[in-house]
Amino acid sequence: MKKHFTTVEARNHFGDVINRAAYGKERVILTRRGQKLVAVIPMEDLELLNRLEDRVDLEAIKEALKEPETLPWEQVKKELGL
Repeated sequence: MKKHFTTVEARNHFGDVINRAAYGKERVILTRRGQKLVAVIPMEDLELLNRLEDRVDLEAIKEALKEPETLPWEQVKKELGL
């Protein structure tokens, strides 16, 4: 089954492209001038991607919180003798 459509084909068969993603759970790639441009994906895939991004962001936050706290500028100047 065709999974790549040019943007012109997608425009001419928009309903089919949407139905493949929504009901067929297919990932449909749209191309322009032979280059992959965008993908039409099922909502379940988008929700999974969002959850994965949230998890990555949470891990980054946890790592950032492990770093030592910042010091007030006045304290830094005093410790450096400025």
